[in-house]
Amino acid sequence: MKKTLALTAATALLALASLASAETIQKGSLRVAFDGKITPQKLPREGTAPVKVAVSTEISALGGKPLSQLRKISIAINRHGQLDSTGLPVCEISDIQPATTEKALEACRGSLVGEGRFAAEVALSRQAAFPSAGKMFAFNGTYKGKPAILAHVYGEEPVPTSFTLPFVISKAKGTFGTVLTATFPAADNNLVTQIDLDLSRTYSYKGERRSYAAAGCPAPKGFPGATFPFAKASYAFAGGKKLSSTLKRSCRARG
Repeated sequence: MKKTLALTAATALLALASLASAETIQKGSLRVAFDGKITPQKLPREGTAPVKVAVSTEISALGGKPLSQLRKISIAINRHGQLDSTGLPVCEISDIQPATTEKALEACRGSLVGEGRFAAEVALSRQAAFPSAGKMFAFNGTYKGKPAILAHVYGEEPVPTSFTLPFVISKAKGTFGTVLTATFPAADNNLVTQIDLDLSRTYSYKGERRSYAAAGCPAPKGFPGATFPFAKASYAFAGGKKLSSTLKRSCRARG
């Protein structure tokens, strides 16, 4: 009976944890909201299963202050999740930069591993900054000889805009096993306000069903699930400001 009550209580706690909102961090007038999740939440206790990984960032300035220019963003994913591109075609950045969404998909559709949204304030000399937003498609690729996710953005309003943001993939030891890092050129006139990225792709390779994103639930035996550090985001802005935030999420164990 006591064990049943304990499991019921643990399940209730997991349900509450799954409702966690975005982590918001602030330094001066600069505010960053970091959010994300994995789907589905029920995952194998041993090994991994296909998942969709979603992460998002919103950047704003309080009190009418000017936005700070984002120079670098790193997103680290828990070591119980993995990104594996074995057997996927590799997209070259020259194939999709510059290009419309249609041209990028025509060139690299076989390398597609996700999609999302990108928004920014475009700062031009002698005029007020204006908002720009566009659909983002993520392709399996390389950048300067390293594995990367090539995030292609194309917006039509207020003027057609096309660029590709490489997220270089590296491995780490400890709580977080995979790190995605993107660097913005200092001369870039885009003041980033939003990045949303969903990674999900299943495919066949040599007769085997594979998934680009996969994860397991790190719950000890006897427990129905676990709450764990899902992802950590670190931001570096012009002027030397740095912020970081860690999201905790929950999973239910299968098996």
